[in-house]
Amino acid sequence: MCPEAIDPVSLEVLLTRLDPEIPVPGYAHPGDAGADLVTTRDLVLEPGQRAVVGTGIAIALPAGYAAFVQPRSGLAAQSGLGIVNAPGTIDAGYRGEVRVCLINHDVREPVVLRRLDRIAQLVVQRVEHVAFREVTALPQSARAARGYGSTGITAVASEPRFAAGTRRHYVTQGGPTTPQEGC
Repeated sequence: MCPEAIDPVSLEVLLTRLDPEIPVPGYAHPGDAGADLVTTRDLVLEPGQRAVVGTGIAIALPAGYAAFVQPRSGLAAQSGLGIVNAPGTIDAGYRGEVRVCLINHDVREPVVLRRLDRIAQLVVQRVEHVAFREVTALPQSARAARGYGSTGITAVASEPRFAAGTRRHYVTQGGPTTPQEGC
């Protein structure tokens, strides 16, 4: 069966349009994860400039869910438009306008937005609440404390998920390093 033919179970999210001309967020294609959000005003973002813009909607998410405001890939690739705190988190208890902190990453050209232009996507997901338990030491793992950049940027030929003939390249703040076991 074709994936589009499957009728997914929809989660009801209550929505109020704060501006009657703003469309209810919708999905561009069946199966898309993000519903499009639009801007309520005309805006010019100069290179490096950021602005918080309204989307003209407020939502009420069910308990156990959060919404995440994500950049639109086409705008990022074509004009350098991004979201400063991507993803922006909308908690279930928030009832104000969904707003987006946009930034123009292009170094030369302004980004020109018109009222009702699509500026971001809203992804709704189930989230877990956890109980943090303080301990004196954490259990060991293969990765340990290696973080930022510890796995390198180039694939390793011996790893089955990478194509043959590639090698791992490590770059850290202090310059190139050698591969470490367990990375």
